[in-house]
Amino acid sequence: MSARILLRQAHRLAAQPGLVRPAPWRRIGRANVTAYHNAVLVRNASFARFLPKLAAKFIRVPAMFGGVAVGALAWVHYQTIQAGNYAVNIFNNTREVVSDTASGIFDSARDIAKQTALGFERTRDGAKETWNGWMQDILKPSPEGSSNGGQSGGGGPPKQSRAGAATAAATALAYDQASQDDTADQTVERDDQMMALTKEMIEIRNILQRIGQSSTLTLPSIVVIGSQSSGKSSVLEAIVGHEFLPKGSNMVTRRPIELTLVNTPDSVVDYGEFPDLGLRKITDFSSVQRTLTELNQAIPDSVCVSDDPIRLSIYSPNVPDLSLIDLPGYIQVVGENQPLELKQKISELCDKYIKAPNVILAVSAADVDLANSTALRASRRVDPRGERTIGVVTKMDLVDPSRGSSILKDKQYPLRLGYVGVVSKAPVQTVGLFKKGPRNLMTAIAQNEEAFFSSHMEEFGPRTGVSTGTTVLRKKLINVLEQTMSASLRTTGEAIERELKDTTYKFKSQFNDRPISAETYLSECLDDFKHSFRKFKDSFGLPQMRDLLKNELDQKILDLLAERYWNKPIRDLSPASPEPLESSLADLPRAAVDSPYWTRQLEASSSSLTECGVGHLSTVALKEALESHFIGLVDESRFKDNPLARRAIVEAASSILNERFYPTVDGVEHAIKPYKFRLNIDDHEWKEGREHSAVLLQKELKLCQSALKDVEASVGGWRKLKDVTSFVDKARRGEVIVDGDSENRTGAGGFSADLLAEGRKAVFLRDRSDILNMRLKAVKSKQCADLKNKMYCPEVFLDAVARKLTATSVLFLDVELLSEFYGNMSHALDLNIGRKLSDEEVERFAMRDPKVRRHLEMMRRKELLEQALEKMNNLRRRESRELDRRSRFSFK
Repeated sequence: MSARILLRQAHRLAAQPGLVRPAPWRRIGRANVTAYHNAVLVRNASFARFLPKLAAKFIRVPAMFGGVAVGALAWVHYQTIQAGNYAVNIFNNTREVVSDTASGIFDSARDIAKQTALGFERTRDGAKETWNGWMQDILKPSPEGSSNGGQSGGGGPPKQSRAGAATAAATALAYDQASQDDTADQTVERDDQMMALTKEMIEIRNILQRIGQSSTLTLPSIVVIGSQSSGKSSVLEAIVGHEFLPKGSNMVTRRPIELTLVNTPDSVVDYGEFPDLGLRKITDFSSVQRTLTELNQAIPDSVCVSDDPIRLSIYSPNVPDLSLIDLPGYIQVVGENQPLELKQKISELCDKYIKAPNVILAVSAADVDLANSTALRASRRVDPRGERTIGVVTKMDLVDPSRGSSILKDKQYPLRLGYVGVVSKAPVQTVGLFKKGPRNLMTAIAQNEEAFFSSHMEEFGPRTGVSTGTTVLRKKLINVLEQTMSASLRTTGEAIERELKDTTYKFKSQFNDRPISAETYLSECLDDFKHSFRKFKDSFGLPQMRDLLKNELDQKILDLLAERYWNKPIRDLSPASPEPLESSLADLPRAAVDSPYWTRQLEASSSSLTECGVGHLSTVALKEALESHFIGLVDESRFKDNPLARRAIVEAASSILNERFYPTVDGVEHAIKPYKFRLNIDDHEWKEGREHSAVLLQKELKLCQSALKDVEASVGGWRKLKDVTSFVDKARRGEVIVDGDSENRTGAGGFSADLLAEGRKAVFLRDRSDILNMRLKAVKSKQCADLKNKMYCPEVFLDAVARKLTATSVLFLDVELLSEFYGNMSHALDLNIGRKLSDEEVERFAMRDPKVRRHLEMMRRKELLEQALEKMNNLRRRESRELDRRSRFSFK
């Protein structure tokens, strides 16, 4: 190629307008090769020289006939093999699935015969054209005066011989084939570069989407608009290769679907992800469809549309890197249950997305006049020159081929990026013995489109200049999106730089450039909680544990005293049975020292106390106390508003306490086992027991008096209470006979059943208060000051026993439970909080704190801007190097 031609091509390349760049230029070979040079002007006529030439010509003609025949036979043989291979593939595919009927066999055989006949017909036509061309070239008469030794008298250029022409033709054919191979290699290389560039720009776009808050920080997307039932969903599913969009007769798309297609060459399965919902690697696209349907149906009928987008990413080795936005379809008539302003709301939502620099994919059905296309009218409002609009005409198989071709050539609504006709609906699978057709939706649609458009070559063939097929549409979308994104690199890069400077200044002024992360915030909160726990550890030890256990045993002592020494609750108004003189508590101070009754009562009470399960009682009391205090610490910490972290901390504490629970119970029981057989109380323990029992009786007396006042208030005053208690006393003495059934149903003595129940409770509390007063005086008397009189002072003796049990149990509880809890809690916190929480859970925990959330959002915004700017600069440098390389290649 001469330098002048290459220079002219370079100028044409640089001056080419529009979004779509021209394809790489093909090299042009030297088509004309001169066979002879410096031929003499005059030659002598001689039969000796003419006859060999004539014989050679006659010999060469049959040889050429033979060559033509061999070439034709080879061509026929090749086409036959191709048809046979196609038939074998058909049978191999149909052999996979068996159905209930054998009708598919005849369809498959018919297709085989049709394709075989088509192959022979193409072979025959090709051979015929080749034969006619070669025969015309062979039988063409030689120009007069041509010879290897002279020149025509007309002064024209010297003519090349037949052999020279054949050599030149063969050379040109081989050179043209090499040029096609080079062009194909360059096209593949260019497509790979384009896909890599588009992938990186989509990554930048995803980063900018996460930043948000600014319309300038966006890269273009392809926005799909069209009327309802125009075929938008079918077009998108044909590009993706899966049915995943919501289906239904009513309005099913109510929110924008921001669809990001990511090409994954190394992936073996296709899958989708909803990043905002945390749904990862959904390989079942029916689940994707169901999720999209539920998200759209969540918008109530009274609203119908929302501008809150649904973000979906699909990863597959069969999809290109594209960024698409599917919008609700335009409607003409508002439904019965739909708001009147729905049509306007859909139009406003679409206008929001189809603004520059987004590319518009205006979808119209072929059976609808383009003049009535709502999508084209909407695109012309924002793109009047049609520079960033691609027209997609669906359902091309529903109209006459000539009409479909004229639609794609439409001049009334010209689009600079043109129209593409598609038949994006997958063919219905034939139900038969064999399943006909491919299993992949993308392949099925491509083959269906190929079969339709190739059967109408006059209307949709290469010479017509129209674009058809989903495959062509996919390539156009890749090219247009790459060009549009490339045009936005500079402006978007400058916007990112401005945002980064502003964010950096705010981050420095508000947070003093102090970095923070969700993990460090969690560690800080955990350290604060551990500090609070250490304070609790210092404040809760043996004294607190001793008081806790003693209080539990005090309640047990009061229960034993009430059961064996004090009065019983009054169940009915029947006369009370008279008590034996020896069992009267009022006569206890005057009883004999060796009284069998009171001796047995004391021994039974002390035995019940020592055998009441002190190990279980004390361990449960300590465990509940520790858990209660621990929950209080959590509620005072920064973990209180995070249910997950709060539950993890409480579970960490419970796991330690539960693990040590039964060993501690057994250990305490073994420690106090000697006291079940022999109790030795010294004077000091008796003195402490006497003091504490007096306090305990005093508290119980106050509780009885308080409860009596409550009963008085509930019945309506002291006078009414006095009347009912007098009636209860008479009944208890036998002065009044009361039927039990009438007492429970209608009452007695003019008092209701409820009032009589309150009267019985008041008599019981009054008598209990009298007993407590009497026992309080006895404990404080000189008789109870001596340990030898323990039979007369059961309250003091049981208190001394409880004190001894407490002192022994606390020592074992401290070693087996409390120390283990304190020692292992820090490690359990690190394990349950620092290691078991996932990154998302840690992130959610940190974002609950408003200050930390602002800090993290500002820092993350800064990091994302830096990341986007770095990728943007790399792309711009790569684009610059690519332009330099092309420029150098063009001028070589």
